[in-house]
This record gives sequence, C-alpha cells and structure tokens, in this order.
Amino acid sequence: MVSELINSDDRFLKILDRLTTKSIDDYYNPYRLFEWPETLPDDMWWMSPELTTTHGTSVAGRLSEKELYALSKFESINFYSLNVHGIRELLIEVTRRIHTKGFETPSEFFHHFIGEENEHMWFFAEFCLRYGGKIYRQPAGASAEIPKSDVESLLVFARILIFEELVDHFNSRMALDTGLHETIRAINRIHHQDESRHIAFGRELVTALFADVKRTATEQELADIGDYLRRYMTYSFESLFNPHVYRDAGLADPLAVREELLTSPARAAFEQSIFRKTSKFLEKIGII
Repeated sequence: MVSELINSDDRFLKILDRLTTKSIDDYYNPYRLFEWPETLPDDMWWMSPELTTTHGTSVAGRLSEKELYALSKFESINFYSLNVHGIRELLIEVTRRIHTKGFETPSEFFHHFIGEENEHMWFFAEFCLRYGGKIYRQPAGASAEIPKSDVESLLVFARILIFEELVDHFNSRMALDTGLHETIRAINRIHHQDESRHIAFGRELVTALFADVKRTATEQELADIGDYLRRYMTYSFESLFNPHVYRDAGLADPLAVREELLTSPARAAFEQSIFRKTSKFLEKIGII
C-alpha cells in the first residue's frame, strides 16, 4: 500500500510535509494574477526558437522569418493544448485515488495537487482560446493507454512524472526567455513554480512504488514496465509534432513535414534534451 510505503520512510514524510506547506505558502489566485492582452503580435516568437519542432532542421531552412513566427504561434497553442489534455488525465487518475484505501497519507498533498492542476488547465486553455481560437485535439495512440494490472498505480504516477518533466523542460526555458512576450513568460513561470513541487513528489512516489513492485515482479514483468514507459516517452515526444499545426501555419503537405521532422538528424538530440533528466532518474532507480 502506498501509505505504508510513505509512513515507513521518514525522509519521504518530511518531503511530503515540506511540499504541502510550500503549496499553502505559495498559493495564488490565477483568475486575478494574469493580465490578458486583447491580442498578441504575430511578428514575434511565441515559443523559444530552440524548442520548436523545426529548429535545426532543413524544414526551418526553407521557411521565412514570418513563416517561422507563424509556426511558433501554432506550436505554442499545440503545446498548451497538450497541457490541457495531460492535466485532465492526471486529474482523473489522482482523483480516483484520493482518500481511498492505501492512499491515506498523500491525500492532503493530493488536494493541493488537484487544485493547482485544475488552475493550470484553466490558464492554458484560456491562452489557447484567446490567442489561437482553439484547443487542438488530443493525439491518438494505443501506447498511451494504461494497462489494468497490479502495477497500474506505478504506471499512472510514472506517466504523470514523465508528462510533468517534459512540460517543465519547456516552462523553465520559456520563463527566462526575454525574447518572448511577458504574457507567455508569465504562464510558463507560474507553471514551473508549481511543477517543481509536483515533480519532487512524483519522483519520491515513483521510487517507492517501483521498489514495492520489484519485491514480487518477475524479470519479464520488470522489462515490460520499462518497455511501456519508453513507448510512452516516445508517444509524448511525438505529440509535439502535430500536422494540424503545420497546416495552420500554412505549410504544404503537413503530414510529409511531420515525417521529415521525425526522421531528421536533429530529432534524436531534441528528444534527448527534453528527457535528459527524466531518463537519468528512471535509469538511476532501475525502472528503465
């Protein structure tokens, strides 16, 4: 049981208490915090250039500055749309577990987690609808499904951690990018502030859950867990490459553009940079 794992770990208990207190001390009202300009200029970067899917590729070399700006606009809308969908899923999973048998100890932190993530979903959706006029649909993919099994909670929280670390890679960089509009920097800065706590909790929880699973799992079951999480990381990364984004930015044959980008020599370095910390952590605890 999760609570038994936490209650037997003084270090985890202290971290949980510290993170809960930090959530209370750092509380803010997002509905009053942000100033939403009527419009944002089209002739600017909407996302740090090095975070766009075309950066360092032959596709970018064929585009004008105006086209790159347009692409960054729709890439940012796609990124925040992915946040909306990812947060909805994690809220469902965490809400299913709050105040249930085995999750008694982390439930107080779950309340803060759920409240903060709900507010994150609101301001990401608000940005998409105000400045993009849409929320892109969630990409399909069988690899994203969570198999029902004895390791379901481990997979759920490992997925949440992977999602949050991917998002935070973007947030932490865009929050500091002075070339971006202050509205864009602000939502990334605030999200990074909260996600730092969520990631710290997630790493501790995944470590504990995996240690528990290892006690009884076979070598094949452990290998299957690692394979599943690798597939999920690939799925999450490739979700950034949305052909509807390329279409909306005015690029011809958006499916061909996506394929060219995914097979580009720049792809491996981009994926590695996003998941460098995540992969290092998962390798350290032995899950991959």
